[in-house]
Amino acid sequence: MSATFSYKAIDGAGKATSGTLSADSRGAAMDEMTRRGLTPVAIEEHAAAATGLMGRGRRVSAAAVDAFTRELANLLAAGVPLGKALQIIAREASSAAEKTQREAIRDAVVDGEPLAEALARHPRSFPTVYVAMVRAGEMGGFLDVVLNQIADFRAREADLVGRVRAALVYPALLAVMTVLVLAACLVFFIPQFAGFFEEYGAELPVLTRAIMAASEAVLSPWSLAVLVVLAIAGLWATRTLATQSGRRWRDRMMLRLPMVGTVLARFALVRFCRMLGTLLGAGVPLIGALRVAREALGNQTLSDVVEQAIERVQHGESLAKSLGEARQLFPASVTEMVAVAEETGRLDGELTRLANSFEGELDRRLRTLVAMAEPAMLVIMAAVVGTVVVGMLMPILTLQDLIQ
Repeated sequence: MSATFSYKAIDGAGKATSGTLSADSRGAAMDEMTRRGLTPVAIEEHAAAATGLMGRGRRVSAAAVDAFTRELANLLAAGVPLGKALQIIAREASSAAEKTQREAIRDAVVDGEPLAEALARHPRSFPTVYVAMVRAGEMGGFLDVVLNQIADFRAREADLVGRVRAALVYPALLAVMTVLVLAACLVFFIPQFAGFFEEYGAELPVLTRAIMAASEAVLSPWSLAVLVVLAIAGLWATRTLATQSGRRWRDRMMLRLPMVGTVLARFALVRFCRMLGTLLGAGVPLIGALRVAREALGNQTLSDVVEQAIERVQHGESLAKSLGEARQLFPASVTEMVAVAEETGRLDGELTRLANSFEGELDRRLRTLVAMAEPAMLVIMAAVVGTVVVGMLMPILTLQDLIQ
């Protein structure tokens, strides 16, 4: 169904013009204006055809968001107006959801809404940190620079997260294999041995009786009730941990884990330093940059610590002294280097260098953690399976005594 649009535009001679036209959607209206040689300034829809809102909840891949960011940065750097750049990018969308989202962003911007606010309407694709950086770029007049920095930051972030996930794959696989092997033993093999042992009626070793009791418990009708209770408990725990207090408790416990806590703290430090350095390099004021970088930590406990540091900076303390109170996140060496960088006026470059340095350290810690986790999981797997095997073979080794 066609809708009527009134528009304001700039013609080929650079003169302002206005008028109305009919089109199936706002995007079609903009395409028609382009064919007429007009550059859209504002479009107002008079019919109830809210096409731009469709698909707002549809998921757009991270790769598509990265492509959007990089393409928009390149077009703006080339001098293309924002509305026109968004129109070009919308035409190049590779999926329906992606095209609908880009058109909605373009329509909102053409209607006079800031780009940051248009992006904020799609939080599943554009997180708070992304929107905050775009808002800073719009306010400072360096949007193309900020978008390039966002693209670089997301690329480094994706690479770091990918390495963390890759490091956890093998230990997780071993854990799953251990559970599956143990379940197979309890459900299929041990019941067959139990019938064999019952024929002799002899006293079985304590370990064997314990293993057989565990098998009977797994196969009993009550096991289903236990699974239901565990599922309900898991759902309750998930919802509890989704609350602010629950996240604080979870993050606090994770930071206390041996080795794992240090890795998590270093991961947060890398994200914080890279984000803060990027923002300061783009000209964002220190307090605003600190608040945005705090959102990048991904740990509520550490975010609370940084929030306290921000308050001290607002009261006139230096950044290094304020961060020095958060020893769990910022080692003494980091605060010393930040202090020197503050004095020399090269804080943004030093923070980026620290992020690169600690990213290398984080990579080494991950390799060490995985190197320790792999043999540990193998030992646990061997111990669990070996205990079951030994427990079931012990009566067989004394089979002659049982027969007598």
